[in-house]
Amino acid sequence: MANQRVLYAASGLTRADVARRIIAAETGTDYRRLTTNTLTNQEQAAARNADARLTQAPLLIDDGSGLTAEAIAQTAPYVNDLALIVVDRLQRAPAAHIPLSGDQLPAATRTLARLARQADVPVLAVIDTDDPHLVQRLDADVTLHLTLHKNTGTAEITVAERDFGPLATTRVGEDLAHARFTTLPQAPAHDAEQQLLHAALPFTSGARQGLPAPVQQTLAALRDATTTGDQNLLPALREATAALAVNPPALNDGPQEQKLRTALAAYAAATPKTNPHPPHPPAPAIADTSHSSPAATLQNESMTPEQEPTTDLQPGDEQDPKDTVFPGLSILKDSISRSKMHPLPAVRADQREAEPWTLLREFMDGEPRWVHPDVERVRNGAGQRDTLIVPDSFGPGALCTIDRNGSYPSACSAVPLAPNKLLHTGALPERTRDQAGIFYIDVPTWTHTQMPHPLGRLADRADAHGRVWAVTSHIQLIERLIKSGHITEPLHIHDSWTGRANESLFQHFYKEARRARTDLIDTGGEPYAAYKRRLSIALRLLWPKGDVVKSPFWRPDWRMSVVAEASVRHWVTAWKAVQAGHTLIALRNVDEAVFHTPDGTAPDTYKVGTGFGEVKVKHGQEGT
Repeated sequence: MANQRVLYAASGLTRADVARRIIAAETGTDYRRLTTNTLTNQEQAAARNADARLTQAPLLIDDGSGLTAEAIAQTAPYVNDLALIVVDRLQRAPAAHIPLSGDQLPAATRTLARLARQADVPVLAVIDTDDPHLVQRLDADVTLHLTLHKNTGTAEITVAERDFGPLATTRVGEDLAHARFTTLPQAPAHDAEQQLLHAALPFTSGARQGLPAPVQQTLAALRDATTTGDQNLLPALREATAALAVNPPALNDGPQEQKLRTALAAYAAATPKTNPHPPHPPAPAIADTSHSSPAATLQNESMTPEQEPTTDLQPGDEQDPKDTVFPGLSILKDSISRSKMHPLPAVRADQREAEPWTLLREFMDGEPRWVHPDVERVRNGAGQRDTLIVPDSFGPGALCTIDRNGSYPSACSAVPLAPNKLLHTGALPERTRDQAGIFYIDVPTWTHTQMPHPLGRLADRADAHGRVWAVTSHIQLIERLIKSGHITEPLHIHDSWTGRANESLFQHFYKEARRARTDLIDTGGEPYAAYKRRLSIALRLLWPKGDVVKSPFWRPDWRMSVVAEASVRHWVTAWKAVQAGHTLIALRNVDEAVFHTPDGTAPDTYKVGTGFGEVKVKHGQEGT
């Protein structure tokens, strides 16, 4: 679902209304004060940052009081990579100027249900009613009933299926001041949890083998989180443990295994019941009495970056200079220390010559180094770019070179990696969303000659079996291309080293880098050059080579993950342009793309500018 679009059909609301609700939910800003523009300076800054992210988010808002279900159905097929349609909202009271209201609702929901099936995407329609007869008339496939409990500050959501009735109920925190609901920790009975942790101890400590690695990781993480009382991790860990307790792994017949089986059964019995495999909801409606939009996590995988300057590490680089304009190393340390996952920033020296660390290579960055097969390359002198000669069959036009701004820091905004130790998880039938690390896969066949292989130069380094080790960013890209049908082979993971996935470890570093760049880009000169040097040094210190620099870090998988994420975003943005009909001539490194266009201007899928998420354009020679 990463970077896929959401169509938000706002009936009776405006784009500004929706944006304010998303910003309030994202930042925790008071919604009423946001609408009346009475925020503090700090809140205003947070709101501006959230608004900037929102403009880059894959969200299309279609607003207006005259919005009809038919209009929504007509718009949806033209939204590329559509993953979800939200209709906010159906109005129970009839209103002549609002089609999605009153007696028109049953016909509208039938149109939306038909749209869900034809587009193969879920449609979530919101209605403000507690009338069960009206809900029944709407005939939704799945209904989510939301009931507010003002006296306790909570809300209850019950999921019901049309043919099978109620499936599950969960409780959330009511936070309407910030236009959102929050997750409440749902712990099973204390005795059942302690019994499970005690029974799992021989396996989580390593004294006894026999548990699948993901199960061992989950139970070990739960033990650590309960010991430290980490309330940020416990809800997710308890949910994951409940899922494996309902579907326990196959175990041997020894006494320790039997004890663990009994403890898992007790844990499952003590956990609030949910259906582990609810049906896919093509067209649900949710009874909503809050009149507020749900919280949204704003991320942008297609932000366009700027190439990292080449910087060789030197003694003294492991400390930020006094009064530097950008203390990159200190900011990176702070970013990592903010994580509640207890990151391991440096692998012990005596472990670095063993797997998985010996499997890491520089070419795992997957940087594309590609020129269109029909384009002639004329080699120039050392240090100069090749001249590209476009054949007459391409038609008249000019070469347009695109240089992306902020490549590596932009990748830090949501790079998937494992903050903790990588464990050997072996061959996997498929990668779960909570797994990150390195994966030994078959290089998939790529038949689209208008684009380089999605694995970049990594695809050229396959071993005798046709396989490579790849980090999570490239695995996610392959998974998305398989889902969209652009790769027809299934993903085969023959071996893996993984940990619990995280995408926010470097997010603070990204935000500070972006803020500093905004402040310094117009200044230019030595301050801006110093900023780029310190930014580059901080990221290179993740994997220092040799003994010249005593870095506080040693995580080659983190370093490769950042570069691979930058490569993937570079590739995806070019892929979107090609799918829109533009002709890609060359794709290089993580920041440069060359297109052949009729007038030498950039494809409209790129945004030209000086900020993060924007590109600079250089015009090349005429196509010949």
